[in-house]
Amino acid sequence: MSGSPQGSPLFVERQTYRRRRLVDAARALPVLGLLLWLLPLLWAVPEEGPSASTTMIYIFSIWLGLPIVSGALVFAMRRLREPAVGDDT
Repeated sequence: MSGSPQGSPLFVERQTYRRRRLVDAARALPVLGLLLWLLPLLWAVPEEGPSASTTMIYIFSIWLGLPIVSGALVFAMRRLREPAVGDDT
């Protein structure tokens, strides 16, 4: 017994699987961004942690990186949604 209902496919189509993983990544991106944004709070000890300028560069990098990553996800989702050339479906 495979555990799946009889008649349903065991595996999903590769394009459907990729689309679902991209949607999952797009949903997780704000949470990841928040965690990365709050990470400097753990560096609160000024004697042992990085300097203020290093922290600001880190925060700016996160601020700049999140829109780039989300744009790449949108681009990838659009590519998966568009039918291939010569495809009649």
